[in-house]
Amino acid sequence: MGNAIGDQPWQALHGEVGRGDVVPLETILDWLEERYIGDILEIEIDRDDGLVEYEIKMLGPQGQVVEFEFDGHSGQLMKIEGVRIREMQRNP
Repeated sequence: MGNAIGDQPWQALHGEVGRGDVVPLETILDWLEERYIGDILEIEIDRDDGLVEYEIKMLGPQGQVVEFEFDGHSGQLMKIEGVRIREMQRNP
């Protein structure tokens, strides 16, 4: 299992974002807000074997909790886990 970024210097992550090696968290959050209805519950930034992953938990309008995992280098959505995900979509 990878180390959370909290175990790493934030300066390194900031540098990677500045160089364009890692997508800014704001970009990921904007993408989610455009497509899903809900409130952010938790954000984790994990580093595993040099890869950066954003893991974001959202609380949906019916109380469902959904976790989204994004590739930090490309910004691509890798996985969604949860129930009633469709009910959270802005444009199903």
